[in-house]
Amino acid sequence: MSGQRFCILSASSARFYPSAPKAQAGEFGEQLVGSVLQLLLDAGFLFLLRFSLDDRVDGVIAAAVRALRALLVAPGDEELLDSTFSWYHGALVFPLMPSWEDKEDEGEDEEPPGEKAKKKMPEEGHRPPPDLARYDVIKGLLATNLLPRLRYVLEVTCPGPTVVLDIVAVLIRLARHSLESATRVLECPRLIETIVREFLPTCWAPIEGGPTPSLHKVPCAAAMKLLRVLASAGRNIAARLLNSFDLRSHLCRFIAEAPQELPLPPEEAETLCTEAFRLWAVAASYGHGSELYRELYPVLMRALQAVPMELSNHPLQPLSMQRIASLLTLLTQLTLAASNTCNESTSDPGVYLSAPTSSVTWTQVSGLQPLVEPCLKQVLKLLPRPEMWSALGPVPTACLLFLNAYYQTWSQQPSLCPEDWLQDMERLLEDLLLPLISQPPLSRLWDSLRHCSPLCNPLSCTPAPEALSSLVSLRCTGGCPSLSLAGSASPFPFLTALLSLFNTLARIHKGICGQLAAVLAAPGLQNYFLQCVAPGTAPHLTPFSAWALRHEYHLQYLVLSLAQKAAAFQPVLTTNTALLHAMALALLSRLLPGSEYLAQELLLSCVFRLEFLPEYASGGPEAADFSDRLSLGSSGDPQCGRGALLVQACQDLPSIRSCYLIHCSPARASLLASQALHRGDLQQVSTLLLPVPKETLLPTDWPFLPLIQLYHQASDTPSGVPPVDTLGTAIRVLQWVLVLESWRPGALWTVPPAARLARLMCVFLVDSELFREIPVQRLVAALLARLCQPQVLPSLNLDCPLPGLTSFPDLYASFLEHFEAVSFGDHLFGALVLLPLQRRFSVTLRLALFGEHVGALRALGLPLNQLPVSLECYTGPPEDNLALLQLYFRTLVTGALRPHWCPVLYAVAVAHVNSFIFSQDPKSSDKVKAVQRSMLQRTWLLADECLRQHLLHYKLPSSSLPEGFELYSQLPPLRQQHLQRMASGVLQNGVSET
Repeated sequence: MSGQRFCILSASSARFYPSAPKAQAGEFGEQLVGSVLQLLLDAGFLFLLRFSLDDRVDGVIAAAVRALRALLVAPGDEELLDSTFSWYHGALVFPLMPSWEDKEDEGEDEEPPGEKAKKKMPEEGHRPPPDLARYDVIKGLLATNLLPRLRYVLEVTCPGPTVVLDIVAVLIRLARHSLESATRVLECPRLIETIVREFLPTCWAPIEGGPTPSLHKVPCAAAMKLLRVLASAGRNIAARLLNSFDLRSHLCRFIAEAPQELPLPPEEAETLCTEAFRLWAVAASYGHGSELYRELYPVLMRALQAVPMELSNHPLQPLSMQRIASLLTLLTQLTLAASNTCNESTSDPGVYLSAPTSSVTWTQVSGLQPLVEPCLKQVLKLLPRPEMWSALGPVPTACLLFLNAYYQTWSQQPSLCPEDWLQDMERLLEDLLLPLISQPPLSRLWDSLRHCSPLCNPLSCTPAPEALSSLVSLRCTGGCPSLSLAGSASPFPFLTALLSLFNTLARIHKGICGQLAAVLAAPGLQNYFLQCVAPGTAPHLTPFSAWALRHEYHLQYLVLSLAQKAAAFQPVLTTNTALLHAMALALLSRLLPGSEYLAQELLLSCVFRLEFLPEYASGGPEAADFSDRLSLGSSGDPQCGRGALLVQACQDLPSIRSCYLIHCSPARASLLASQALHRGDLQQVSTLLLPVPKETLLPTDWPFLPLIQLYHQASDTPSGVPPVDTLGTAIRVLQWVLVLESWRPGALWTVPPAARLARLMCVFLVDSELFREIPVQRLVAALLARLCQPQVLPSLNLDCPLPGLTSFPDLYASFLEHFEAVSFGDHLFGALVLLPLQRRFSVTLRLALFGEHVGALRALGLPLNQLPVSLECYTGPPEDNLALLQLYFRTLVTGALRPHWCPVLYAVAVAHVNSFIFSQDPKSSDKVKAVQRSMLQRTWLLADECLRQHLLHYKLPSSSLPEGFELYSQLPPLRQQHLQRMASGVLQNGVSET
């Protein structure tokens, strides 16, 4: 039996393993219908592999592990994350877990992830593994006691090198899933102990040439990487790894010797040393492991001094470049630890009670800069040679990020003289940065931003055909093209690090801010921003697009931050401030979870800064008034025009900003976590795992968010008491939306006109008095006029689904009810009631008014000349809904609809009834013909001569006439004949009921 299972599983594994990457890449899409991977999972292949691990035959176990790795692990994922570890915040990653379960967590954002995991465990414990695996493959596997079995295979069966590497790769994938999964890997009895003892020994026999027969008792770089990935999941995990498994001695062993001196194969030695640096860097990100710095200081200095010689070797070795970059990343984190030491001495001692105390001081890291800066100068000489520059990998980026941390830490030393670091910054500017800014090769990097941007090339983020919602992957199998964000020719890592350094220098030394801001004038950057703010399809949010966009947003934010610093010290910016402001608005609506601090800083800085609204000082309000006079023909009071409203809005920007900070700020716990990561507050960093990116931080219609919150608060308050400062909030929101509509229309492109109309209707639903306030009236009227522009009106579609709204007819019914109760004939309220009644919109809306709320007709006294859209929008094409036509006729003949009560709808009803009663369509049903005949006969017998004249002699709509339409002085012959035929039967047959 075991022999048969071995043969079957070996054959399946042999076929499945080489085919899995192809399936993930969608290469079988033309041959098969549906997903290959999903087909295998539905067939139970996942649990076939799992329970094959319980076999006693080594060959069966090896084949099962091999196939399990092929199913779970996309090799390109790990290569991508490893190669970008030394980028700006490159160690921070999103968990590779499905986002479906996080929908259950809404409203729990401020709970620690561990608490959420504890709450879910009892529920998940009662669900069978197949049910869990249907939504989350990793959770389903963990529920089958996979970890103890893998530990048994490693510890007892002592498999060969291939099986060991496959198991470690699977464990790495499990650890990347979530904090909960990483904790379960850590807490599996004897698992980590076995890996450290067997695959990270401090003493081992030298390996001779040829394949290694066994990896047991031999250092394995993959095992070191597993510990690094586990440490990235949380501060506590990193502390337990360092303290419970004596990793400090292991780090010392693998770092103390140069890679070429380790008795290991050269590539394995390089990778092992690299992973040791990365593990220490991750631990240092929490403030752990800094005591090793004193012990290994000579080793680190020796390694750093050897960097220039290694950079001189040609060709450059990719593994060596990754090791050098990891060394620099480690030194960056240790330098930040010295900054946190200073902060601890000057802050509230209670804040850091639960955090370790860093033992790194400024004097211990102050000598690093003279060694790193020459390395940076050396690599910058290769910038004009693209092929050499690409071969450097992340080394230039790591050098810049170290200098950024160095100057940040230096400036926070209270015992040192500020003049020292200010002079050194000026020296760095003159010797290195200004020559770099003026280099043509740097312009080439700016120019390539558009070509490598996932935002500008959304198709580059298209998910693979075989992407499964239950098994998250970055789906980068096969590597990234050179012209992509993570490609070898990508300018993003270097430019992001450069901008980070510029921001730090500009914040510390205000005098050099203007010189650093010269990079903002790069034509390539301007063209890139123009494409980013242009209307288009943004990449669909997938695991890979979320990862890539997060790095792209870092660059955009740093550009805006530098521009904001320059605006504070320069009266006039040399770059296009309107473009920068448009970019800030676009970025704010795109930021993903984990960037809460960036969103807060944008709200505090350039989004609501008057310096980024150049229209205010360059005739923008006057131009708005002139445009309105041309398009609307209005020549009313200039003090009430759009220009005056825009001037007032610009003067009220501080109050507007305060309003949005109250209503749009992220949860405090998320904000503090993001702030700690972005400011380098190591003692406050709890994890390097970012929140699951299920959606953007702010909705696309965030400018309306405070207004929507007011509406929901009012709806949820049974007493009907309006929320506090309702008037102030409503005015600030309407002011800001008017500014965007007038000067930044691109910021509202993602909000359909129908959604904007629904948000304006919320102003009237908040309470019964808000809409009567004069400022609210003027602002709503200005926004309604913008919504009714000829170029906007055709895109007003009330029949499509609207974000945040279950049904527009339901909202409109509530709106009618509120209008009937509290409007007292307010013309602006009436204009909003009338706007959805246009002929092209759903007849449901017109039936709601003429059927259920006919009493509201008496209050709809909006004059014809104040109707925001053309009367023809209501009268054509002829109405074809029989029930509505009967309601039109009934309201007219009963006197519920009169011209002095509701001139607009009176003209509309007359137009449609006239068209109906004179219609002679031969295709009409007998029922329709009977109703036509009845209406015409009753019209002929009307005692109200004026209404009779209007219904029979209606000609064309005309807003310039008091009635709203023209009349025939004499009916056309065809109509006259039709009328006579119908009238002749009145006395003979009587009048039937309509």
